Amino acid sequence: MKVVYQWLREFVDAPPAAELRARLALAGLAVDSIEESVAGPVLDAEITANRPDWLGHYGVAREVSAIYRTPLKPLAPTLRESVEPASGATRVDIEAPDLCGRYTARILRGVKVQSSPGWLRQRLEAIGQNSINNVVDVTNYVMFEQGQPLHAFDLDRLAGRRIVVRRAGAGEKIVTLDGIERSLPKDTCVIADAARPVAIAGVMGGAESEIGFASRHILLESAWFDPVAVRRASKALGLRTEASYRFERGADPEMAELASRRAAELIAELGGGEILAGVVDAYPGRVEPAEIRLARQELLRVMGADIPDGDIEAILAALGFAPERVDVPHLPGSRTARWKCRQPSWRRDVTREIDLIEEIARHHGYDKFPPRLPPARQPAHRLPHAAALDRLRERLIALGYHEIVEIPLVDARRDSLFRPAGVESAVIANPLAEDASILRSNGMVSMAGALGWNLNRGQRNLRLFEIGKAYELRGGEPAETPVLTLGATGLAREKTVHEEAREFAFADLKGDLDSLGELAGGFAWQSGGPDWLAAGRAARISLPDGANLGAAGELARSVAESLKLRQRIFAAELHLGPLLAGIEAAQALLKFVPIPKFPAVERDFSLVLPDGIEFAQVAAAIRGLEIRELRSIAAADLFRGGQIPAGKYSLMIRLTLQSAEATLTEAQLAEVSSRIVAALEKQLGATLRAV
Repeated sequence: MKVVYQWLREFVDAPPAAELRARLALAGLAVDSIEESVAGPVLDAEITANRPDWLGHYGVAREVSAIYRTPLKPLAPTLRESVEPASGATRVDIEAPDLCGRYTARILRGVKVQSSPGWLRQRLEAIGQNSINNVVDVTNYVMFEQGQPLHAFDLDRLAGRRIVVRRAGAGEKIVTLDGIERSLPKDTCVIADAARPVAIAGVMGGAESEIGFASRHILLESAWFDPVAVRRASKALGLRTEASYRFERGADPEMAELASRRAAELIAELGGGEILAGVVDAYPGRVEPAEIRLARQELLRVMGADIPDGDIEAILAALGFAPERVDVPHLPGSRTARWKCRQPSWRRDVTREIDLIEEIARHHGYDKFPPRLPPARQPAHRLPHAAALDRLRERLIALGYHEIVEIPLVDARRDSLFRPAGVESAVIANPLAEDASILRSNGMVSMAGALGWNLNRGQRNLRLFEIGKAYELRGGEPAETPVLTLGATGLAREKTVHEEAREFAFADLKGDLDSLGELAGGFAWQSGGPDWLAAGRAARISLPDGANLGAAGELARSVAESLKLRQRIFAAELHLGPLLAGIEAAQALLKFVPIPKFPAVERDFSLVLPDGIEFAQVAAAIRGLEIRELRSIAAADLFRGGQIPAGKYSLMIRLTLQSAEATLTEAQLAEVSSRIVAALEKQLGATLRAV
């Protein structure tokens, strides 16, 4: 919402624009920027969904009036009407009162439609609106002034010169003001004449009854339409307008007639003509103002500090709540003070005592209340698996990964690239956007989006992780699965004076995951993976007890190209529940062991192994010997070609041996080495490589 500063000052005495911007922000109305225009300074305000009253200059002026305790100029348009009543020139029938709570029609005759004067064009251009003609410009001007959308019809083009507010019938169509023929969804609220629809209620008018320079007689519409019905129609037709934006958030039904008078006043001023007496006002949805009570004791309980009676009443009065003291006697500052307030028609969001307290507090100033902690009603407890989750997060950060938090609403097409077979998507019934229409079926769709977003902005070297949830429907019921998702791309090592730069590879991802696996007693790896991983560069991961965790590998080329990812992407997705349980189980098995007093010894074995034998099999064979002095097994080097026969490869493994009882002798080391070599020869067909 753009607010023209000089326009605002027509209703309230406001301080300089820069000072006003800061003070409005403290009251909850954020102003993103101040721009200069031909109409003077323009404040670009960010309006929250619950404050439709701020979608007009007068509503913002009311807020300024309450902040600075300055008078607000009342809206009192004056009309010079003819003797002939408007009710004799038109008729309004509301056949769908659940969709249209109020409809007013005012008639103007003999209006000269022409270009708008400079002051009007400048103000509309300052808020991003193009000038059409004086009549249409006035309806837009009043909408941005008072927050009430209006529409002008050429009365001579309305069949029967009447208005019928009804539901659209099957197969009905309308050509809207943008020149597009649209098929109307059944039950859409439409404004019709005696023969056909002439406007989509609350969204856009029709081209057949639009105001042109040949128009002379005008029917001026000012109405209130159901917010849900307007949003449903706007979304179904893919048509968003300034009018629908306001109706969707809940316009003020009491403003309809006042806005109509203001628009008629300006049209007569700019285009002349005759205003017929009165207005045709169909108002089936009238609601009496609700009463809201406020007690000082509740204000003290919530805010922890008192506010003078005068400030309470001045704030509420300026905001339109008409406070009335109801406690007896009316002692100043009494702790038993109570007020009766009336809910203004433009504040449908204020319905409870706590809402009034919030209004008072934000205008009084939150900085004036002493900080305090609320009393704890129950002792705090950590969430289940919190300690294991902390250890997991600390390990990932130590490995150089950065945590991200993604919104789980994703595009259905992108989600299908990663969705496991047999998983039914959790579709959003009323999505805000097409690219946020379902809940993600796994974390990779969000991780791929985060990687792509960073790559497109020049961040080439990335290591990211997310602890989140995947969603699906099981038997028609929603189900959530906690998951850990990793994504990496770019350089694993940057160039230094000692080493060349090296690209991140699958071995780096596996090493990072094995480091995580140490927390849970180790991971078991098997070749293969889901379709979104590249064949031959993917693996399935499980815990030592066989519990399936997930998969890791390089993103398949077809998937990367579909997502326009122009670097090799390595990723992993693990089920968080079994992983945290494994970490807790491994932690429970830990026990204190004194640090050995005797030195450790490393022994390297250069083995020649048949293709297909994995390091995991080598390690398992060695551990199967149950050598007490064995501390660790690591792969140190791998080599193919040269003197190594075809179908085989050379693997150098490094063993760390250490005794807690004495220094290992050469005889002991030789005996251990021979046992290891013999076992590998027998079980895996390994031989020692000749130097």
